[in-house]
Amino acid sequence: MKSNRQKIKQQIRQRRHGRVRSKVFGTAQRPRLSVFRSLKYISGQLIDDGRGETLASVFQHDLKQAKGAKTELAREVGKLLAQKAQAKGIKKVVFDRGPYKYHGRVKALADGVREGGLEF
Repeated sequence: MKSNRQKIKQQIRQRRHGRVRSKVFGTAQRPRLSVFRSLKYISGQLIDDGRGETLASVFQHDLKQAKGAKTELAREVGKLLAQKAQAKGIKKVVFDRGPYKYHGRVKALADGVREGGLEF
């Protein structure tokens, strides 16, 4: 059974996710860059919400060099995602951090995407 503290943390996380998703919508020209972060891994997807399809995705396992700190790997995931996006002709995206705060690995992924040449 969850403690009261865990329930409150979960409610705060759900509220944060709702605030972000109510403002962010991806189109074919400017897809939504959705970030998923677990305790071990991180991944990113480019999503066209109008058609409900994923245009490109990168998971941490897709990296050739999978050694290093988690923030370094997140930056590499961002760079690889930017390369895939540019191959499909995508130059601008809308960043969706989901229920996560914008720091640490989420920020590193965003910086990697910017380094790769995408704008948001």
